[in-house]
Amino acid sequence: MQRTRLNTLVDATAFRIQRFLSNPWRRISVLLIGFLGGFFAAQAISTTGGQKADLDVVMAALILLFTEGASIFVYRFSGRPSKAGEVRQWLFVETLNLFKMGMIYGLFLEAFKLGS
Repeated sequence: MQRTRLNTLVDATAFRIQRFLSNPWRRISVLLIGFLGGFFAAQAISTTGGQKADLDVVMAALILLFTEGASIFVYRFSGRPSKAGEVRQWLFVETLNLFKMGMIYGLFLEAFKLGS
């Protein structure tokens, strides 16, 4: 690929973001934001889907497709073994997996609230 100024700028920005997120505390905070974002999305989807009874089946189908698609993506590209034999996943893949888990956890809590 030809080295243009835009290509160089995108590469430098991606390298800086990767280096910024290599700190373990920042990585954990991004993962926690992903989990809590999934929890919030589940709460928002369940309340907006519950407003009209027409959207219940559609929302359930969309959530099912998202969770299954995310699971396929996460476990297909789960990571590569490093020199020491440990598997380290990409940050995006880990964040997507935690977003999915937060969404499932939020829906379980909503189901328990509605069941009581």
